[in-house]
Amino acid sequence: MAKNGKAIKQIAIYGKGGIGKSTTTSNLSAALADLGYKVMQFGCDPKADSTNTLRDGSYIPTVLELLRDRGSVNAHDAIFVGYNGIYCVEAGGPAPGVGCAGRGIITAVQLLKEQDIFEELDLDYVIYDVLGDVVCGGFAVPIREGIAQHVFTVSSSDFMAIYAANNLFKGIQKYSNSGGALLGGIIANSVSPESNYQRSIIDDFAARTSTQIMQYIPRSVTVTQSELSGKTTIEAAPDSAQAKVYRELARRIDEHVDSKTPTPLEPSQLRDWAAEWSDQILAIETGEVRTEAANI
Repeated sequence: MAKNGKAIKQIAIYGKGGIGKSTTTSNLSAALADLGYKVMQFGCDPKADSTNTLRDGSYIPTVLELLRDRGSVNAHDAIFVGYNGIYCVEAGGPAPGVGCAGRGIITAVQLLKEQDIFEELDLDYVIYDVLGDVVCGGFAVPIREGIAQHVFTVSSSDFMAIYAANNLFKGIQKYSNSGGALLGGIIANSVSPESNYQRSIIDDFAARTSTQIMQYIPRSVTVTQSELSGKTTIEAAPDSAQAKVYRELARRIDEHVDSKTPTPLEPSQLRDWAAEWSDQILAIETGEVRTEAANI
């Protein structure tokens, strides 16, 4: 609980590398800050690049870097202020080729909890930006220990993104009975409005795993332009259509309370499901289907 008795809403955003997870998380943080909330973004990727668009493209020292340099760290030394007062923290990782990449998450979370930083800063939101290719060790901390109450995954309609999301669902299911975080839903990224089948694929996966789509985010050159200038879309192009999409996502997550345990697909089920969609898309592309399937 925060100092004034309000609950701190802690959420984790997972997704495979390169799916747009950090882009989505940073724009979500910026949109929530614009709504007047006190937000901390907690980067959990060893690359330590989660928060740079919240700070004009600049990178910040990570918790593990500070510990290696000093031996002990005052948590305030690892917290930097970004766009609209967002508190930025990067857990970091070990030296290349040495140790577990998840160690930075474990160490950073312990540091901030031991020094009561969340309560001291009177936060409304802590948003963990977590690499979701592998849900094990330190990367599972926000789920396993119930640090995050709600988990959202960023996924496209591509098979490997869905494969990573399904693995995440397995982790949530495993830890749900022991106080772990639950699933809020899927953020469908790079889903083109012109491609009905992309939306149909991600919708079908959500339905089969007992979850929901929180928002469809189209691919946009506005995002590229904004990030090249070291900013989020919310900051660089606040009146753009893409910024409106991120603000709607923030509103939906702000109002979200009903997270659930998903029902992940078994490997054979996922493979069969993917094969069915492959056949449908091939038939549509070759003009073999002229019935209902052609409208997906």
